Amino acid sequence: MKYIKKTIICLMMLCLMTACASPSDSPSASQASQNSYIQDGDNILITYFASGENSVVDVASSASVTQYQGEPVGIVHALANMIQDNTNGELFSITTSVQYPQSSDDVIDYAQEEQDQDVRPELTSHIDNLEDYDVIFVGYPIWWYALPQVMYSFFDEYDFSGKTIIPFCSHAGSQFSSTIETIQELEPDAQVVEEGLTVSAQDVDTNPDETATQVKEWIDSLE
Repeated sequence: MKYIKKTIICLMMLCLMTACASPSDSPSASQASQNSYIQDGDNILITYFASGENSVVDVASSASVTQYQGEPVGIVHALANMIQDNTNGELFSITTSVQYPQSSDDVIDYAQEEQDQDVRPELTSHIDNLEDYDVIFVGYPIWWYALPQVMYSFFDEYDFSGKTIIPFCSHAGSQFSSTIETIQELEPDAQVVEEGLTVSAQDVDTNPDETATQVKEWIDSLE
């Protein structure tokens, strides 16, 4: 009986000690480490698709364009510039022979038609020295919860095996949707970073300073 009582007391003390332990005392919390995706000496390429810069009208008149440092640029281009400010990477604009409509509503309707027909728009810009880069930032707007069809053309053209792909996007409420998983499927031999950057297009346009701060903090978290 004494042995049983002693065992019960020990168990009660053990339970009490466990209940009082803070989350930081757990091995999973104390040993957690942040992944580093950008190393010193990495050659960085910042690719982006901005529909406003592939428009049938002057770029400054497009609904998908904002002002960045006094210049009219596409929403995703503005994000790419902010990334460049923090990485010194090289910019590459993904352009296509398609001339997209001016208004946001018309662009979205056009995008739906492209998706329904599984179109692969022709690319008119090309990366000549992909082998020189270690880290590839890939930026795009979210259209109908998916990649723009031109991004399928982009991933069809290039093999990113062995490289690190870091996605970033603008959206109207859907954030990344399932586009990171799509990129992983299209480039299975690349490291596709799941901790990408997704920013409301409206925030990029109306709060550029706050967005720039968000971009900087995100870049810092990847290093």
